[in-house]
Amino acid sequence: MITRLSIKNFALIEDITVDFKSGLTSISGETGAGKSILLGALELVLGKRADLNAVRNNSLKCIIEADFLLEDGMFKDLFKKYNLDFDSHTIIRRELLPSSKSRAFINDSPVSLSQLQAISSYLVDIHSQHETLSLFSEKYQLDVLDILAGNTVLLKKYIDKLNQFNELSETITELIYKKESAIKELDYNTFLYDELNKADLYQINQDEIEKKYKRLNNVEEIQEILVGVNLLFNEDDFGSLNSLKNALNSLLKLKSLSTEFNDLYERLNSVILELEDIAYETLGMTESIESDPTTLHEIYRKLQTIYKLQQKHAVSTIVELIDIQESLQEKVSITNNLDSEIEKLKIRQSKLKKTLIEFSEKIHLGRKGVICTLKEKLATILNELGMPNAAFEFKLSESDVFKRNGTDILELLFTANKGHSFGPINKMVSGGELSRIMLAVKAVVAHYKQLPTSIFDEIDSGISGEVAYKMAAILKSMSMTMQIITITHLPQIAAIGNQHIKIFKEDVNNVTETNMLVLNDQQRIDEIAEMIGGKNKSISAINQAKELLN
Repeated sequence: MITRLSIKNFALIEDITVDFKSGLTSISGETGAGKSILLGALELVLGKRADLNAVRNNSLKCIIEADFLLEDGMFKDLFKKYNLDFDSHTIIRRELLPSSKSRAFINDSPVSLSQLQAISSYLVDIHSQHETLSLFSEKYQLDVLDILAGNTVLLKKYIDKLNQFNELSETITELIYKKESAIKELDYNTFLYDELNKADLYQINQDEIEKKYKRLNNVEEIQEILVGVNLLFNEDDFGSLNSLKNALNSLLKLKSLSTEFNDLYERLNSVILELEDIAYETLGMTESIESDPTTLHEIYRKLQTIYKLQQKHAVSTIVELIDIQESLQEKVSITNNLDSEIEKLKIRQSKLKKTLIEFSEKIHLGRKGVICTLKEKLATILNELGMPNAAFEFKLSESDVFKRNGTDILELLFTANKGHSFGPINKMVSGGELSRIMLAVKAVVAHYKQLPTSIFDEIDSGISGEVAYKMAAILKSMSMTMQIITITHLPQIAAIGNQHIKIFKEDVNNVTETNMLVLNDQQRIDEIAEMIGGKNKSISAINQAKELLN
C-alpha cells in the first residue's frame, strides 16, 4: 500500500507531502482544484512518460516520491527478477530535470522506465475517468476474463511463441523477396562466374606469363644479340678473350719480378675466367632459345583473356578477379540454396503455429470456463447498485488470426431491463450505468488480481441518491482487503473513508497553488456539509454530514 506521497515543483504544486492510511481514503475538492494534478503525479511516479510541460518551475528539478509498505512474500521474487534490493518499506522516486531528462529510482537504485512500469503494475491499479470507456474495448473485456481464468502465465508463453512466429514469418517473406530478386540476376551471375572459372585463375601467375610472352615474342632479337656478344668474346684475332689472354701472358713474364705484378696477374686471370663463363652461358642461351609459335600463341590467348576480364570487371590484378569470382560463386550458391532454407524455416513456422494453436485453445477454454462465474458476480454487485435486471451475454468465438491476446473474438452484449433484448454494451448503457458496471468489474477483478492498492478517479460519475450509498458500501467492502483511494464528488462516498483529504487552491504571494489537507473530524463535517449543500452550509447539511460520518 501507499503510505506517503511527496510532490515538489509539479504543475500548481510547489511542495506537498501527504500520508495515506490503509483501508479507504476519500479525496474531495472543487472542480479545478487540482485533483487531476494529484492523479498525474501518481501516474508519473508509477512510470507514465513524462510531460515536461507539467513542471512548475523549469529551472528547478521536479521530484515525485511515493512510499510503499510491501509484503515480503508477494514482492521479494519480483524485485529479485529485476535485480533490485527488496525492502518492505520501498521508495519510488521520479525526477524531471531542467535539462528535460527524466530519471527513476527504486530504493535509490536507478531503474529504466520499463522496469518501473513492470514493478508498478503489481503495486497500484489506477482507474482514471477515461478508462471507463475501455470497458467497450474487446482487449479490456478479454483481459478481465484472463484475470479470472488465471491465464497470465499461459499468455506470456503464447506471446513469446507469437513473437518467434512473427519474426520467422518476416524472415521467410524477406527470403522469398530475396529469391525473386536473385532469380532475375541468377543467369547473369552464373555466366560471369563460369567465365571467370574457365580462366583457371588460381593457376595463373600473371607476372611470369607476361615475362615468358616477352621472351618468346622476341626470340630472334635475343638470339642475334647473344651471338653478337659471343663473337665479341671469341673472334679469332680481335676477340676480347684472345686479347686478354695475350695480356695475361705478358704479365706472366713480370710475375716473378715483383708481388705487385703477381696481383695484377691474378686479377686479370679472374676476369678472364668470369668472361669465359659468360661466353659459355651466352652460347648455351643461344642454343636453348628456340622459336615456339604454338606456345607463343597459347600464352598470347591466355593473356588476352586475362586482360579482357580485368577490363570487364574494372580491376588490374588476378587477386581481384579471384575475389569477384568467389563473390559471384556465393551469390549463385545462395540463390540455389534459398529454396532449401525457406523450406526449413517453413517447417519451423509450422511447428510454432501448431504450438500457438494449442496455447490459444487453452486460453479460449480458460476464458469460456469463467464466463458464468463473471456473469453471476457482476449480476450480484449490480443488484446491490440498483440494477437488479442487469444481464450480460458473452459471445466468445475463435478465429484463425493470431492476435497478441490469442485468437478469440469477443462480443459483449448487455441489457439493463427485464424483457428487453441484448445489444452491444456501448449502445445500451447510460453514463451512470457505465460507472456502476465498471465498479462491479473492478470489484470482481480486485478479488482475483490481489493488488495492494486501487485508485478510482470519479468512479461515481453520474451517480446520486440511493445508488451512491450502495456504491460507497461496495468501495468500503473492497477496502477491507486492499487499500482504496477514491477521488469523489459524492458525500456518501467521502463519508465512509478511513481518512479524508481535501484538495484546494489558494493564492500565495499572488501565485496560485494547489494544496492538500488531511481533514480532522470537524473539518470533515464541514467539507461533507459543503459537498451536500454548497458553500453556504445549512444546519441541515451539517447534521446530514454528521449522520453520514456516524
